[in-house]
Amino acid sequence: MAAKFSVPIKIISFSILLFITINIVNGQAQPNQSTLVFYLQDVGKGPKATVSPVIGINGKVWSYNTFGTIFVVDDPVTLSPSPFSTLIGKAQGTITVTSQDGANVNIVLSIVFNDVQYAGSTLEIQGTSRQRDNLRELGVVSGTGRFRFARGFAVFETISYDPTSSESVIR
Repeated sequence: MAAKFSVPIKIISFSILLFITINIVNGQAQPNQSTLVFYLQDVGKGPKATVSPVIGINGKVWSYNTFGTIFVVDDPVTLSPSPFSTLIGKAQGTITVTSQDGANVNIVLSIVFNDVQYAGSTLEIQGTSRQRDNLRELGVVSGTGRFRFARGFAVFETISYDPTSSESVIR
């Protein structure tokens, strides 16, 4: 008979733990709102590329306009549009071309901070980016460290793009 009651007891214990966790999160003080502005230095070609296609559909060119192409990202994050400005972290993640016409990509991106103020903290950004729009809004779905339980939105704006070098700056 003891075996019959072990499963319900585990479920009840888990339910109590879940209830306590939810109450702790909901019982916190009002969240702080912050607006952060920083710049992603995106390089798509050459030996210093920070964005690179890693897989795609066989027989098709792997590009930002080709359905099924997956890119990895490791962009420097700076305080100003200049690539020589103060480095505050890295934007690391994946970009997947998810629409047949190449208009939309799905972005999963971690902003990993290494500056003094936010060292060790991350912001987790995810969503569909309409890459032909100048302003693209994505969800902030989580964070760690100073950004624990972060939620909100991020607006990506292309500040500059050089098609020859495939370099862009995204605010």
